[in-house]
Amino acid sequence: MDNFESHRHYQVVEKAIQFINTNFDKQPTLLDIAGSVHMSEHHLQRVFSQWAGISPKRFLQFITKQAALDALQNTNNLLDASHSIGLSGSGRLHDLLVTCEGMTPGELKGGGEGVMIQYGVCSTPFGEAILAWTLRGVCYLQFIKDKQQPVIDELYRQWPNASITPNREEAVQMGNGIFSSSIERGKIHLLLKGTNFQIKVWEALINTHSSQQLSYSQVSQLIDSPKSARAVGTALANNTIGYLIPCHRVIKNNGEIGNYRWGIERKTAMLAWERASLEESS
Repeated sequence: MDNFESHRHYQVVEKAIQFINTNFDKQPTLLDIAGSVHMSEHHLQRVFSQWAGISPKRFLQFITKQAALDALQNTNNLLDASHSIGLSGSGRLHDLLVTCEGMTPGELKGGGEGVMIQYGVCSTPFGEAILAWTLRGVCYLQFIKDKQQPVIDELYRQWPNASITPNREEAVQMGNGIFSSSIERGKIHLLLKGTNFQIKVWEALINTHSSQQLSYSQVSQLIDSPKSARAVGTALANNTIGYLIPCHRVIKNNGEIGNYRWGIERKTAMLAWERASLEESS
């Protein structure tokens, strides 16, 4: 299934997740969920399975509070054992290899002056996104909530003095590479625009893998700043490279999904999609 079809299916999945999150205490049946998106049970089962690789019932198991608490505990055990081992190893085999670098102080001060940026719309398994990149790597990936233009406008505000031009074809091609379901994943380099602390937080998350979920306090431990959980939250809120800087993997200590720049349904979908991909390929 290509990203365009995956994006179309995600629109159904997002509505289903919204219904599940709202009515979770009632433990809705497949019939209930299908009714909420105006589909038959069979049709929803097929769409869900094509998008996630798992059934709606299995998907439900991945988004329970207990599943989140178990993931936090597993991550905590790894952190207790060793920081270096905990965020590397065989669990990353099926992950996209992401590397990064920060902008220079001169580039930051100049608002991106001299930086050439191209951008375009790409379809992803989590809806359409605006993807932007320089010769040094991806610098922007924001999901579209309602309209494209506000997301494009934000790109221009973030890089006010850069040379920015559209390139739809290349954006589609790059998006397909980023969100490929193939085990033979490519390499993606990021160009980060942020404070030293923010970049430290983002780098720590880039080095996690899709079987992990972390609390804010666990992230603060990773960067050797155990009292900075609140500042970690601020750094996540300022992330403008969605998915590739996986701030969706950070949840509350009590297992609740917590806030997300691009919506709680999208965050829930990402977490379950990653778990399903890992399960399918193991």
